[in-house]
Amino acid sequence: VQLQASGGGLVQAGDSLRLSCAASGRAFSAYNMGWFRQAPGKEREFVAAIRRSTTYYANSAKGRFTIYRDNAKATVYLQMNSLKPEDTAVYYCAAQLSGNWYRVNEYDYWGQGTLVTVSS
Repeated sequence: VQLQASGGGLVQAGDSLRLSCAASGRAFSAYNMGWFRQAPGKEREFVAAIRRSTTYYANSAKGRFTIYRDNAKATVYLQMNSLKPEDTAVYYCAAQLSGNWYRVNEYDYWGQGTLVTVSS
């Protein structure tokens, strides 16, 4: 499966953004989908994942971010509200057929990343 992330940009603290990740290929609904992010000089970290209809969030994302998917459009979204400067990072979407949903190295496919910059 190929993944194409989009929706990043420059926003101010407190603003919202919605990231999209469009998948090509078959059986999108069979994949667990995740969002990760990587800030400059830091390791890539888990943000959110969706397995069927069950969602999982990093502590930093809980209450502010929402992951959801539209299987008919083969797209997964990350709605980000109340953005903070520490949310600044390149955001990546990823897909896995199985595995731990929070582990970077257990995802099989990755999108190219979309940059989110939050100014204070």
